[in-house]
Amino acid sequence: MSEALAFLQYFDIFRIVKYNDAIKSLAALAQESRLAIFRILVNRGPEGYTPTQLGEKLNVSSPTLSFHLKELQAAGLIDVRREGRFLYYRPNFTRMNQLIGFLTENCCVLADKECPPACSASVAEGSIIKRKHA
Repeated sequence: MSEALAFLQYFDIFRIVKYNDAIKSLAALAQESRLAIFRILVNRGPEGYTPTQLGEKLNVSSPTLSFHLKELQAAGLIDVRREGRFLYYRPNFTRMNQLIGFLTENCCVLADKECPPACSASVAEGSIIKRKHA
């Protein structure tokens, strides 16, 4: 197999993986409760919240909250860390920034124009959220 063909196969696989990851992340966020959970966690930052704290903030039952946290975690949008007997859920900023980058990577390409400042800032800097919580 030639190097060019191997590169094209790699590129196609890489592109498909990026699309599948984006679809998985967007599907997880396409539900009102999960979107609310994710937004609260992003607002909180790397410190995160325990399930009890999240349940109190959202007035959601433990089984329902557990289901939504599993979906967000399976999509790679949140991480969990253990401190003693407590679990803390926090946003995966790397994954979030990758999703934002994926959504904006071809910004204005078809129009053959410069991206507007709001679009350019998120692409050039990796994300505004990253700078806020860095």
